[in-house]
Amino acid sequence: MGKIYALMGKSSCGKDTIFKELMNDKALSLQPIITYTTRPRRVTETQGVEYNFIGEDILKEYIMQGKVIEKREYDTVYGKWYYCTIDDGKVDLSQNNYLLIATLEAYRDLRKYYGESSIIPIYISVDDGVRLERAIKREREQVNPNFDEVCRRFLADNVDFSKQNLDLCGIEKHYINNNFNECINNIKIDLFRKK
Repeated sequence: MGKIYALMGKSSCGKDTIFKELMNDKALSLQPIITYTTRPRRVTETQGVEYNFIGEDILKEYIMQGKVIEKREYDTVYGKWYYCTIDDGKVDLSQNNYLLIATLEAYRDLRKYYGESSIIPIYISVDDGVRLERAIKREREQVNPNFDEVCRRFLADNVDFSKQNLDLCGIEKHYINNNFNECINNIKIDLFRKK
């Protein structure tokens, strides 16, 4: 039976880069689960790669069809943004192993939907100062940078990924991303053990 590896961590901890590196390792044979969001696409993002970018009208259709596995709502400086995982028919655990980027809330809901033994956490951590520097650098690359949103996300992540919340989800192992190659190698070693 296949597994879904849930890549998690605070914003700017390197999840997107780690996701790409793991997906590019053909020996791991991972298939991506691309989640959905109503937030605007960043200039560095591609539709269907980092996210499936949709409008709220399409999200409402998925809800009415009963296809929403998990959904999160964020009050941002731009208004409400939704992130969700949709049962879009692309996951077949009898055939493949999968990788997705998730929050703790999404991780809990995915475990309920697919079963606890099917969802394996990969929690990435990095020093908060480094995270903040990365977030500011990334925001500067945007057409209309909004540092209020960077600050909101930074503070919200400290609450969302608190030790208490990690403990409640049974997440004990952290992959520290101070050295990218070392972090990736540690993740890959564990993934090969679980295959």
